[in-house]
Amino acid sequence: MSLISAHNSPMISIPKKTTEEVDWTTPIRNAIAHSYGEDPDNYAQECANLQRCRQDAVKGAGSDITAKDLLHKYFGQLELLELRFSEIRVNFPWRDAFTNKLITQTSIAYEKASIIFQIAATHSAIASSQNRADPEGLKRAFYYFRTTAGMLTYINDNFLHAPSLDLSREVIKFLVGIILAQATEVFFEKCTDEKKSNALVAKIAAQTASMYTSLSEEVKEFMGKGIFDRNWVTVIQTKAKYFTSVSQYYRGLADSAAGKHGDALVRYTVAETAAKEANRTASSFASLFVTQMSPNLPPDAGPALQELTKAHLALITDKKNEAQRENDLIYNAVLPTPETLPQIDKAVVATPITIQEVYASPDVQKVIGQDMFIRLIPLSVHESASVYSEEKAKLVRSEVEKADNAEVEVKSALDALGIKDGLARYRAIAEGGVGGEAELPAEVRRWKEDIAVMEEREGVDSIMAELAHMKDTVRRELEGVSRELDAESRECEAMRVKYDHLWTQAPSAALTKTLRQDLKSHLAALDAAAQSDQQVVHLWESVRSEIQLLLSPQIEDVFRASTETGGVGSENLLDLDIGSEAKDDEERVKIGQFVDEIDERLGRLNKISHERGQVLKDLKDKVQEDDVSHLLLLNRRNTGVESTLFAGELEKFRPYQQRLAATVHHEQTILQELTQLWRGLRDMAGRGAGAKKWEERERRKKDTVRRFSRARDIYMEVRDGLAKGLQFYTELTELTGALKRNAETFISERTSERDALASQAEMERRLALPKATPSSTTGGKPPVPPPPPKPSSGLESSFASMNIRSPNGATSPPPPQRQWTSPPPPTPSQYAPPPVSQPSQAYPPPPPSTQPSAPYLPSPPTHPSSQPSYQPSAPPPDPYASLGMFGSTNTPSPPPARAPPPPQQYPSYAQSPPQSQQPAYGQPQQQQQQSPYPPPPGSQPQYGAYQSRPPAASPFPPPPPPINYASQQYGASPPPPPPPQQQQQPQQQQQGQGQPQQPYYYAGGYAPPPGSQPQQQYQYPQGYGR
Repeated sequence: MSLISAHNSPMISIPKKTTEEVDWTTPIRNAIAHSYGEDPDNYAQECANLQRCRQDAVKGAGSDITAKDLLHKYFGQLELLELRFSEIRVNFPWRDAFTNKLITQTSIAYEKASIIFQIAATHSAIASSQNRADPEGLKRAFYYFRTTAGMLTYINDNFLHAPSLDLSREVIKFLVGIILAQATEVFFEKCTDEKKSNALVAKIAAQTASMYTSLSEEVKEFMGKGIFDRNWVTVIQTKAKYFTSVSQYYRGLADSAAGKHGDALVRYTVAETAAKEANRTASSFASLFVTQMSPNLPPDAGPALQELTKAHLALITDKKNEAQRENDLIYNAVLPTPETLPQIDKAVVATPITIQEVYASPDVQKVIGQDMFIRLIPLSVHESASVYSEEKAKLVRSEVEKADNAEVEVKSALDALGIKDGLARYRAIAEGGVGGEAELPAEVRRWKEDIAVMEEREGVDSIMAELAHMKDTVRRELEGVSRELDAESRECEAMRVKYDHLWTQAPSAALTKTLRQDLKSHLAALDAAAQSDQQVVHLWESVRSEIQLLLSPQIEDVFRASTETGGVGSENLLDLDIGSEAKDDEERVKIGQFVDEIDERLGRLNKISHERGQVLKDLKDKVQEDDVSHLLLLNRRNTGVESTLFAGELEKFRPYQQRLAATVHHEQTILQELTQLWRGLRDMAGRGAGAKKWEERERRKKDTVRRFSRARDIYMEVRDGLAKGLQFYTELTELTGALKRNAETFISERTSERDALASQAEMERRLALPKATPSSTTGGKPPVPPPPPKPSSGLESSFASMNIRSPNGATSPPPPQRQWTSPPPPTPSQYAPPPVSQPSQAYPPPPPSTQPSAPYLPSPPTHPSSQPSYQPSAPPPDPYASLGMFGSTNTPSPPPARAPPPPQQYPSYAQSPPQSQQPAYGQPQQQQQQSPYPPPPGSQPQYGAYQSRPPAASPFPPPPPPINYASQQYGASPPPPPPPQQQQQPQQQQQGQGQPQQPYYYAGGYAPPPGSQPQQQYQYPQGYGR
């Protein structure tokens, strides 16, 4: 049976005491000043903390876990405070928990007893408020009821002559009885939930009924004193009857199961009688119960108790009637009288938990925290504690010195015997091995693993292949740059030969001086690096086979073969005497026995050393944790007890001293045994050829290790050289790419400029031919037109570049003809040529003319011309046939394939990229930087304005450069171009002069290519390979 309703049984909690404010600060300050001779102001914070600790514990705290922790902390600090201020006197006002009478005492003991009572009341409230339908709630209720009983018992055992009624022995004893009865009741509920046997539940119920019955008798002594709530008496009496009925009911179930049907029926009858009495009392209690009159009972105590007894009464009545019918119809058992029934045994299941157990738990110690007045120690206690600390230090120093001497003695003895170095040799002899270890030495295995990891990540061969690819790529790019510069120079000189004095473009040699110097430096650096590459390759080829062998599984075979005698792997090291195999085996067995015994002794020595170190550590920890300040505080008024106290406290370390002394004794014994065993082993195995063969084996093994050590060192040197080479070629690739981009920009600008100059020269040549034609010399025939120019140029190609219908470039006004008057004259600001006095003029002005021509604007470096190099075509039959394109100037030109960008997107060369990316070449760029032109109106053809070329290549060359006809007379020779030094000055300022080439050699890695400053272009970074 499971009485679910039993969890609604109301529980009684103990009422709390109340208190007033207490002044801890003044008495403590006086005690510090008089008893300790220190400044009380230094402990103002501690006094304030103590005052706040009491305030939190006794004022405003409820009856929950937080209140419990605050009370635990304050009581713990009171215990510590009493050790320092046992004579302090403070007024502690407390009101009685039952009579509310105010009682004031000056003893700390009274404060401690009152706080313990508060803790007990808080624990009882926590236990009563638990939800006992939950198994965890049952456990907590059972625990806190037991701790409440332990706190109250501590008051009765340690505080005599209580000044208040609630702390008197009789009241405390009665409260302990209530709490333990309720704890037993909680245990009964736990047993019913867990379906324990009926006999066990009957015993626990009988114990509960017995305790409540005793309490109902004891409470009569307090009835006239008005101490306890009358509702408590009713609840106790009701529960006494209720549990009497419950115990009889469960014992009846047990008897029925045992076949004692008569006894069971009688017990059901007794249980029904007790249940009726309990129900009658509970019903009366429920009708009269007022919550405000009993604050220490649950608000639903009356109805809950009534429902509990009513449900039990119905249950027991049904059970009795059922048993009666079965007995009348089936069993017909004789019914004994209730007085003759055996008594139900009782089981004591609830015992108090002492206050020492509560405060010993880590949780409570953590709540208490550190002693607030830990800094406050009397001078006499300081002196005594210092004496005791020195005694402890002497003890520790003595034991450490003994342990160190023992360690040194053992190490010296083993080194003198040479056991650790020679034992491996004798072990190999005893095992009859082949003279070599199957496994690799530790350092060789480490080399193998390291090299295998590096090869798996990136092998040497793959790095070399990458190096060769980068080198070939750089060389191809450098050779391509050289070819392009040569082609540009040849084309410029060919045009100079073609147009003679009309060709004003500066020679390429002076402009490409810096580019060619950088090209030469790059090629020299590339050749020097190739030599270093060859040295690295030679080094790698010298150790390739060794490294491959090191990485292969055959490396163990190599070491095994190197340590074999004469290359025969089956020959034994043991050759003590020239005799039979049986004798060799017998001696080998003896050597093995010696080796095993020595190994066992060495293992014992290691264990002893480890144990001694652990004992020393434990001793030091114990000494460090040992603190007798509290004992000195308690005994500081007793003179002459320090020596006895110290001797008794030092005895705590005697077991550690004895264990340390035992380790030293055992070591001495084992060392003596080792000495005898080692001498016997050397006498047996040290003679004959076995020792010589072992030495020969070790020598060959060391030679093999040195062989692979050299291969590993060269391998790391090769990888280091390859890493430097990769870094070198990476930098050289970047520099080569920059050189290539600058060369392409320079060639593109020169090509655009050359095409424009070629168009201008053709036009000047055609304009000059009619004036130079002689008068009629052929008998009045019309003048023969001049022969066409050489195949390199033609008037059609010149005028084709000025076609206003071409979307690929700006147009130039035609020569002065009658049909040319239709176009509107350009504004002076639009077509004004640059002033002659500007220093940036790099080219001589063309011959004078009557009309200005469009200014020349070569394409900027950021937008290289997409037109192919100009190729002269064969002259047409009619040189002026192409002039028909100017027949109708009013017709607007068709729009370009792509809308031209706004003028501000194409600024002058003053907004060109930085010097480190697009260096200027020669004077055309300077001319553009100083002569920006405004864009023409949108309705007119854009003469002289820069337009972005569409992706499709145009068949026409760019327009000619501007012509200032007023600047000089026709036919005057152009001024010579500026000297190369003047033209190259901007480039020299940007790029600097080349540095002397540095030597290249392998020992320092890859030498850096020459360069000047880090911020200049065409420069190799310094410091590679150093």
